Amino acid sequence: MARAATTSDAFNAVAEPRRRHILNYLAMRERSVTEIVDAMAIEQPSVSKHLKVLKGVGLVEVRREGRKMFYTVNANAIRPLHEWTSTFERLWKHQLLRIKERAEANDAQKP
Repeated sequence: MARAATTSDAFNAVAEPRRRHILNYLAMRERSVTEIVDAMAIEQPSVSKHLKVLKGVGLVEVRREGRKMFYTVNANAIRPLHEWTSTFERLWKHQLLRIKERAEANDAQKP
């Protein structure tokens, strides 16, 4: 079965590390394309391509002010990603607790 194109699915869109980095950068406030380019240290056409994908799946919103474009995270669109990953939080906590318990048991056995 073929995978969905990254432009049609939020999960596939965020599978790309640069897109996650852009979303992290936009998490706290709106940013211009120039700010994003400077922060990401990648070429403007590449940033624009990633922003187009993120906008296409609804993860970011865009606002034009004159010639500048400003992007912000669409929190409502991020929610399904957060809810899905949070289902694994209990598993991660359990695994970390087991690792900690094993380390403590190993420390207790050392002379």
